[in-house]
Amino acid sequence: MTAPLHDTPADAKPTEDVAPAAGAGVKKVEGRSLKQIAWNRLKRDKVALAGGITVLVLVLVAVFAPLIVSVLGHPPNDFHQDKLDPLTNLPTGSLGGVSGDFLFGVEPNKGRDVFSRIVYGARISLLVAFLAAIVAVVLGTLFGIIAGYFGGWVDALISRVMDVLLSFPQLLFIISLISVLPDDLMGLEGTSVRVAILVLVIGFFGWPYIGRIVRGQTLSLREREYVEAAKSLGGGRRHILFKELLPNLVAPITVYATLMIPTNILTEAALSFLGAGVKPPTASWGGMLRDALETYEHDPMFMVFPGVTIFITVLAFNLFGDGLRDALDPKGTR
Repeated sequence: MTAPLHDTPADAKPTEDVAPAAGAGVKKVEGRSLKQIAWNRLKRDKVALAGGITVLVLVLVAVFAPLIVSVLGHPPNDFHQDKLDPLTNLPTGSLGGVSGDFLFGVEPNKGRDVFSRIVYGARISLLVAFLAAIVAVVLGTLFGIIAGYFGGWVDALISRVMDVLLSFPQLLFIISLISVLPDDLMGLEGTSVRVAILVLVIGFFGWPYIGRIVRGQTLSLREREYVEAAKSLGGGRRHILFKELLPNLVAPITVYATLMIPTNILTEAALSFLGAGVKPPTASWGGMLRDALETYEHDPMFMVFPGVTIFITVLAFNLFGDGLRDALDPKGTR
């Protein structure tokens, strides 16, 4: 009788191989879209977020200007002569007449509420800047993508037109154009005519900047595999331009459009400062700076408030545009 090879205690239990729970302690990897990656990058950029929030606040101020003025100010074209010194026509009190009733004081000589005029001036500046940017983006995208895709004489012709427009004296052209145009044009009158002219001219002379960017991007994208695949499957030129190339150009177009808006704001302010912008008594930041030239030695606050407003607005757009560019950059590490 042979003995067992191994002695097993009587109370021993049979062993079982227990497999670890599937996925225990392992995080599930989830794919992220390009939008999610860009948004996560943008959220980490606190400076860009601050600029974006400031831009949003400025847009809301422009949209709800009548409501804000009705609560915190006075109608922008009402005169308050009782707030002016009868001998000097300067605001009574300190800091240009700043008080709880007039948050930014009153204008010298006229006594209008500076706060209300800055709020209404935001409407003109942002309206011109945004609409001119839209005109420039539409024209620049259209001509840029055509020049980059077709190449040859088409590219050469469009590129030479861009060069001519970039070298054209934009401010002088707008001033001369406004001086010869009537006050009523195509059903528009007064301020509407000036705004329409500013939008069209600034947008027309601004599209080559977008056009160059789009052309350069198109030159590289047209050689990609998906474009060749679309051609091999019988895709027409229109399909390739607007279904294959254009969606891949949205990111750079968005970034440069954001950076173009502050330039348009400065252009509108400069034209209003030179008297070629909107007509008085319509409020404009550039027009307020022009009026402040007469009295800035005695009442500097009348120049400080619109100047600081322009500075903050342009800075906010630039910071947000830079952050957006970093967020949408596929090669970025931020």
